Amino acid sequence: MFTHNFNPVLFEIGFLTIRWYSLSYIFGILIGWWYGKKLINRLNLTDFKFDTKEFDDLITYLIIAIIVGGRAGYILFYNPVYYLSNPSEIVKVWEGGMSFHGALIGIIFATYIFSKKKRLKPFFLLDIIACVSPIGIFLGRIANFINGELVGKESSLPWSVIFPNYDNLPRHPSQLYEATLEGLVLFFLLNKLINKKNYKTGTCAYSFLIYYGIFRIISEYFRAPDAHLGLISNLFSMGTILSFCMIFAGLIIFYIIRIKNEN
Repeated sequence: MFTHNFNPVLFEIGFLTIRWYSLSYIFGILIGWWYGKKLINRLNLTDFKFDTKEFDDLITYLIIAIIVGGRAGYILFYNPVYYLSNPSEIVKVWEGGMSFHGALIGIIFATYIFSKKKRLKPFFLLDIIACVSPIGIFLGRIANFINGELVGKESSLPWSVIFPNYDNLPRHPSQLYEATLEGLVLFFLLNKLINKKNYKTGTCAYSFLIYYGIFRIISEYFRAPDAHLGLISNLFSMGTILSFCMIFAGLIIFYIIRIKNEN
């Protein structure tokens, strides 16, 4: 049994506050940027020529998409009534409140716009993004654990964690379960896929939706539901419902790509 005593703030210097959560975003983007370019250089040998400078331009779109999409998703999916009543709180991103599913929608939308503007194949870029995204997800979930947020359900297992800022009950370290499944395992699966011979463009994009959705649903089983939402119909958390939608979308894309490749 472990008692959580991590400080979400790495250090403070005057008015400057450096938080672990902010660093997870920064390093997730930087490492993903670097690794994405390596993947592109490798895939260009068998796919089509693509200037990695275009990927540098895409990063700007993605950063905006993550912030705007993540915030908008949290507001719409998790707490619309509160933010409609307190619109001034919408811009206070630094106080928390980001949705992965909202950020995902933002990323897909931004990538599509960028691809059309640059006359590129959207699924080629979405494949790269899918392969590097688990890096940021892993770091983000570790930051969630350090922050003592998104805690798990009560547990009596030896590795249970007490989060004093939440309550004094031992709970599943659900953030670490998510870091493992949505980060490490998902990274391994997708990068194994993209390095296969005769790889079909779009495979990692729809595989990400399906695998992440499955892993998130598993993790949600161990995660305490949002206090203000609870379980919808006393069965499913909002994260579970949104993840089912991801799986459904992934299966549709899989079917479309399969039909296209057969013709």
